Amino acid sequence: MLLDLAIFSGRLHPLVIHLPIGFLLLATLFELFSYSKKYEHLKASVSFTLLLGFISAVLACIFGYILSLSGDYESTALNDHKISGIILALISGLLFLISNGTVKKIPAIKRSVFTILCVLTMALMSYTGHQGGLLTHGAEYLSFEVLTQQERVKPASVEQAMIFEDVVHPILIQRCSQCHRPNKMKGELSVKTLADLQKGGKNGAAIVAGSLSDSELYKRITLDPEHEDYMPSDGKTPLTKSEVEIIQWWIEKGKAVNGKKLSELKNIQSISPLIASYLKIGGAGNNVESADPDYPVSNPDIPVFTNLKLLDSLRNQGLNIRVMQHQPLMLDITLPEGKGIRIQSIKPGIKSIAKNVIWLNLSANNLTDKDLD
Repeated sequence: MLLDLAIFSGRLHPLVIHLPIGFLLLATLFELFSYSKKYEHLKASVSFTLLLGFISAVLACIFGYILSLSGDYESTALNDHKISGIILALISGLLFLISNGTVKKIPAIKRSVFTILCVLTMALMSYTGHQGGLLTHGAEYLSFEVLTQQERVKPASVEQAMIFEDVVHPILIQRCSQCHRPNKMKGELSVKTLADLQKGGKNGAAIVAGSLSDSELYKRITLDPEHEDYMPSDGKTPLTKSEVEIIQWWIEKGKAVNGKKLSELKNIQSISPLIASYLKIGGAGNNVESADPDYPVSNPDIPVFTNLKLLDSLRNQGLNIRVMQHQPLMLDITLPEGKGIRIQSIKPGIKSIAKNVIWLNLSANNLTDKDLD
């Protein structure tokens, strides 16, 4: 019970930390605006606002210290954030005593000096907040590297997709990196690189090529969601069934490789549709899901599967095809006027996807429903 209370109170830190930010910023603004005769009455509020900032900063330090005991954070960044936070709390308390003037042992200072100290406190608060951001979002979240990096080019087909770089790694980054990255390695595990996954954490290797039973990551994501070791934890969005199956195939059949295209691997028939669905691209003649197979289908009479290569072929023949809905797949197909397309050339393709078509407009070409019989 006491342990649960400590964990809960530690998690209050990200919430409470906004209070000293607001109060100290407000006190500084009051101080600056009070130089104007129009707002000189705000000077009387500076002392009380600083007191609120000091109290909330102390609470934030206490909750932050409790949170740090989890051991989930990288020590260097954590210590920088901790020290700067404590100094900020002490300085805000000192500024309150100076502004209050009731403690005789605190020497009086010029107002301009006090104002400068308030502004410098804002600078310290910004630095402290930045250190907290490094812990929460990772060291790269405001880096030049992030600003200049380019997204990976989407592969033209399923076969051209890099199994780790285009599929597995993005899944892990999306679902796991919030708790498993260089500055916050819960369980001493990072998912930033394949080497990190192979190294694993305090419970062993996260992935072992060819062995699901030895791959700690796979075991955790396939536990009962109510199990205390289930991942992702703390109510975070779990992996979909398709994502789990992709990771399972990659470890077991794909031997946990990186730097390989799907076409370079064996036994890809079963996994290609799932990867095509995840990447939202077509494959070499496979029937590919047009939507997340874990998503509840609203109309079971409309297929959630279609041949994306066939859609591309129909588009190349001049048909305008719009996806109106993904779950299930609903299509709007129009043949623009003057394309000169023979109905016999497009009839087989349209018939094969007929259940997905909710609107078919061929009228501008003097064609009717009878032409499709």
